Amino acid sequence: MKKEKNKQLDNKNAKKKKPVYNKNDEDKLYDDQVEGRNSVLELLESEKDINKIFVTRGERHGSINKIIAIAKEKRIIVIEKDKRQMEQMAQTENYQGVIAIVPPFEYCEVEDIIEQANSNQEEPFVLLLDGIEDPHNLGSIIRTAETAGIHGIIIPKRRAASVNSTVNKVSCGAVEHIKIARVTNISDAIEKLKELGLWICGTDINTEKYYYNQDLTGPIAIVIGNEGSGISDKVKKKCDFLVKIPMKGKVRSLNASVSTGIIVYEAVKQKMKMNK
Repeated sequence: MKKEKNKQLDNKNAKKKKPVYNKNDEDKLYDDQVEGRNSVLELLESEKDINKIFVTRGERHGSINKIIAIAKEKRIIVIEKDKRQMEQMAQTENYQGVIAIVPPFEYCEVEDIIEQANSNQEEPFVLLLDGIEDPHNLGSIIRTAETAGIHGIIIPKRRAASVNSTVNKVSCGAVEHIKIARVTNISDAIEKLKELGLWICGTDINTEKYYYNQDLTGPIAIVIGNEGSGISDKVKKKCDFLVKIPMKGKVRSLNASVSTGIIVYEAVKQKMKMNK
């Protein structure tokens, strides 16, 4: 009887135990929120689905009024919550009093990026990110890529940042205006791009050629590596050519988003000159 009673108590206590933490649960939280005034405004103007919008009670000044007005016009539910509740919901510190709840981010296929270029009657201009781990870096890179006219970005599924509320906010809503593919293997994606006629430009501090001495016109994909280790050796071997940025100071590396901006806009400059 005693053993049976202890067994019943164990079963009862087991039900009370907290569920095991799962990183995927965190990803789901991030995936369905967009935070910050500019990001939510971009989202409202993008015509993408929004389930509801939460605003801090009493926040009725500046762009919050515009957000509420557009939301009401589109018949999107707007819910006021007190500051403490909003802070508990927010995934970033500077959520600016507004959080939109949206369906999870929809990644596209690599072929969709090329189709986007074709529909624009432009040569494909693609960015591959080999292991960018910092969401702030990813957000900055997406913002730069969108303003530069890149047709799409390819990121890996593992060991890399995915599109979440932080990325969306840092990108100032640019994630809503650019195609992003998430692939199992970056090397396989490179092979696919090669088959579709793209040249692959990798970045490597140990190569000889500077980025401004390389022809970056035509259909091209630029590969940017991990913040610390750069692009992997496997990916490096898949590239058609490698370029580097000159380093004159004692610090021998640049932030990944800065490196992206420098090389991507060199390609933009070359393409504009060629089209004159």
